[in-house]
Amino acid sequence: MDIHSDLYGKALLDFHQGNYTEDISVLSTSMEDDVMPLPYLFRFYDQMPVMEKKALELSHGTVLDIGAGAGSHSLYLEEKGFQVTALDQSAGAVQVIKERFQQPGSKVLHENIWNHKGSYDTLLLLMNGTGIFEKLERVPLCLELLKNLLHKNGQILIDSSDLRFLYEDEEDGGLWVDSSKEYYGEVSFSLHYKGMESTSFDWLYMDYELLQTHATRAGFKIEMVQKGAHYDYLARLTIDG
Repeated sequence: MDIHSDLYGKALLDFHQGNYTEDISVLSTSMEDDVMPLPYLFRFYDQMPVMEKKALELSHGTVLDIGAGAGSHSLYLEEKGFQVTALDQSAGAVQVIKERFQQPGSKVLHENIWNHKGSYDTLLLLMNGTGIFEKLERVPLCLELLKNLLHKNGQILIDSSDLRFLYEDEEDGGLWVDSSKEYYGEVSFSLHYKGMESTSFDWLYMDYELLQTHATRAGFKIEMVQKGAHYDYLARLTIDG
């Protein structure tokens, strides 16, 4: 990937190398524009939300950190003695993680998760882990591919949010959603950084009940580990039987 087209990775590298001047703007046609503060992506354990801390606490064995970003979760687990593999499809992010890792045995992979081969005790998908499914129709295939990366007694720790609060009518509780979408959690984003804008990409938010339905169909046991105050949750998936 050319670094000039990898805005996310370029921003991470800028911050890591002391060239921080602005944050990433996150643009969407269906949600309000937002800002992704770069310092937050480099947060330490004591700056992490309770839900992330819980996921790290539950991690065991060999860990694959999917969409590792700047590597904050991987770095914490590495410091705790875990055998961690950090994976991201951003070349800039991978360079940052390699420079942040301390242990020579830690692995950093520049790869798309759906092409990855391996076997792990814990798959870690945080900061809206269901986002990488992109579209609801892809969820069955994605769950099957993730299952193939698990050891027999392995687990998937994944978080997401229910976006119904964005579309709920306060008076009657009904949902006012885009009828052209299969599901209201399907969102398209683009990133803006230092005068450059990325191409649009799909991102999926899933309510817990919907994830539960798909996980069960895919042969997983699923449990709600923690429920947040903002329609967010952390779930744990294990292979049923």
